[in-house]
Amino acid sequence: MHQLTLAEIARALAAKQFSAEELSRALLGRIHQLDPQLNSFITVTEDLALEQARAADARRAAGESGALLGAPIAHKDLFCTQGVLTSCASKILTGFKAPYDATVVEKLAAAGAVSLGKLNMDEFAMGSANESSHYGPVKNPWDTSCVPGGSSGGSAAAVAARLIPAATGTDTGGSIRQPAALTNLTGLKPTYGRVSRWGMIAYASSLDQGGPIARTAEDCALLLGAMAGFDPKDSTCVDQPVDNYLAALNQPLAGLRIGLPKEYFGNGLDSRIAERVLAVVEELKKLGATVKDISLPNMRHAIPAYYVIAPAEASSNLSRFDGVRFGYRCENPVNLEDLYKRSRGEGFGAEVKRRIMVGTYALSAGYYDAYYLKAQKIRRLIKNDFVAAFSEVDLILGPTTPNPAWKLGEKANDPVAAYLEDIYTITANLAGIPGLSMPAGFVDGLPVGVQLLAPYFQEGRLLNVAHQYQQVSDWHTRAPEGF
Repeated sequence: MHQLTLAEIARALAAKQFSAEELSRALLGRIHQLDPQLNSFITVTEDLALEQARAADARRAAGESGALLGAPIAHKDLFCTQGVLTSCASKILTGFKAPYDATVVEKLAAAGAVSLGKLNMDEFAMGSANESSHYGPVKNPWDTSCVPGGSSGGSAAAVAARLIPAATGTDTGGSIRQPAALTNLTGLKPTYGRVSRWGMIAYASSLDQGGPIARTAEDCALLLGAMAGFDPKDSTCVDQPVDNYLAALNQPLAGLRIGLPKEYFGNGLDSRIAERVLAVVEELKKLGATVKDISLPNMRHAIPAYYVIAPAEASSNLSRFDGVRFGYRCENPVNLEDLYKRSRGEGFGAEVKRRIMVGTYALSAGYYDAYYLKAQKIRRLIKNDFVAAFSEVDLILGPTTPNPAWKLGEKANDPVAAYLEDIYTITANLAGIPGLSMPAGFVDGLPVGVQLLAPYFQEGRLLNVAHQYQQVSDWHTRAPEGF
């Protein structure tokens, strides 16, 4: 059962080949047996999962149907889940049990999905390797001496290892797409505002977006259909009808115009990954697509702009964690100032402190115009580059990451080297457009991904192209040895 995709599980449950409870018990057994090798889960919610599974079976017995009814998933541990530890992988949220469900959690539960637990991540989603978690690093099931990518590394590792068929993640600068690429999965960052952020603990509010991570484009379409939609509780959520993503999967690619940015293929890209990207292009040509060289001239400014904007917003968002209302509190504070300083100093990890300090500096008097305002102007230029490109092409294609997964600890003392691994993914968040990473092959036994970018609210187009490619390739079917 663990080898089935989400779509295959839906068909098997409908055909009564097994029950949701049987499936959940089988996967919970795998989690208990195999996850100690990976550290992908922070919390396993066995009782809740079995309760939800029995409820799904009862709904099916009563004649109800639905693709996600009884389907097992797990949530990245920054989606608030009522009565369950919600930690953002940080010591500062020790013992915090959310008093409500995030909209994404609520929507998936209403669709009948069964949540098996909460997944490990980089602390407050800050990282590209899933090494900054208070609960320890997550390991890549393709090579447990390597990172799985971040910040949704727990989601990626658990799905890649067949512990669960799909998971939720969040993407602030590539945190769904990059780990998907490093673990041979399909991961989708929707358009900003397509999925509600209510109950999703914020890192950078103008960049964060929740999305699905699974083995296939079809599975991502199933999940996104349930996750997306307007939410009056989120002022940044867009009131626009949700497309039928499944219906779009089988559209032919004849006439599709694909752009290849010249900036993607310069220094810094592993030449073997470039070969895999171009091999995907050739397959898409056979399916009827045409290819055009394009330029995204302001891409070179993306990393510095992002690492001003995101830390600035983090500095503001994380000010609420003060040791007073919830989570970790230092022992025996002598006064309120001591309580704040020591609770935050002891509760936050090194990477979170680094970004808070950078962000506070960028927002401070005398530096706001020089750094934050200038970064926002660059952000607009990057958006304009995409608007211009999409007047010529329907889709932009390139590598998801410049390198395959690296060794645990290899970049721990060089944060800039880790930041550069997000060079191809960050621009989509700055512009707010949707992006998808899909499996494209292997380099030295480690997976690599190809990224697709589309205009606003064209998630269906991304899923269509990925699905069509997955009909003529088998990279996405390969599983790590031992899992």
